[in-house]
Amino acid sequence: MTIFEEADARLLPGFERRWIGTAHGKVLAVVGGTGPALLMLHGDPQTHLCWHQIAPKLTDRFTVVLTDIRGRGETHKPGHDPEQSAYTKRAMAAEQLEVMYNLGHNKFALVAHDRGARVARRLALDHPKAVTQLAVMDIIPALDFYECSNAQIAQDYFYFSFLTQDHPVPETLIAGDPEAFLKLILMGLSDNAVNYDALALQAYLQANTTPEAITAMCECFRAGFHIDRRHDQTDREAGKKIACPTLVMWGEYGVVGKHFDVERIWRGWCELPEFAPMPSGHFIPEEAPENAFAALNGFLSAKA
Repeated sequence: MTIFEEADARLLPGFERRWIGTAHGKVLAVVGGTGPALLMLHGDPQTHLCWHQIAPKLTDRFTVVLTDIRGRGETHKPGHDPEQSAYTKRAMAAEQLEVMYNLGHNKFALVAHDRGARVARRLALDHPKAVTQLAVMDIIPALDFYECSNAQIAQDYFYFSFLTQDHPVPETLIAGDPEAFLKLILMGLSDNAVNYDALALQAYLQANTTPEAITAMCECFRAGFHIDRRHDQTDREAGKKIACPTLVMWGEYGVVGKHFDVERIWRGWCELPEFAPMPSGHFIPEEAPENAFAALNGFLSAKA
């Protein structure tokens, strides 16, 4: 049994591991529960395990699908692409939609954190008929993030500039101690230490410190800077907004909560926004799981 299988068995009992073939590679999906479909997407540098304190509580009402997004965890990891197209949030969103179609779900609710929330936001914008409800955690859309950045944000979220540097500059530097770099992110975005489950943390580090995973993370950030911003600009100029009910969550003690006018920015992107600040830093699912579950459960129940 691999560490990933062991972690799923202990932290997500009753969920089934499934490999979903897509046009570009295999995606790991961990599925549990019955009822309307709910897709949950994790952030960096983590895996689907970040939902282990929330997802099991939703299986009595939803068919919960947890995936490892492209380039992370056990899912396939495209290599360096000079065009930087493999990790656009548009491409990653289309892949998640393909996964859900392959599982038999044409419509679904969508909950996501960090990188996964960027994928989820793009999925809701590009495929509005598929998404019934959207909840995003602790992100600012790429265009707004870079427009609003200043010296302090650049310091606190340094890797939004570092990881976007040309291949293989960041990969080469991270290779000196990839585990230390990932721990810097995992432990450095909250005022207080994050109380990760030890097995989950071990899985995060093992999955995401390989050369392939580091390249995937860098490529994802490069795509955000070079391409995702352009997609956002096109949508903004066209007046395109997320049509479904949207819950925006953020950590009051994280970088997003401290430095951005979250409600103003997201009102510009959503037709039906709701807001729920969390008493946490960036890693909401593991820093404030009870608060997050309460907010999600109320939101999903009200709109079901």
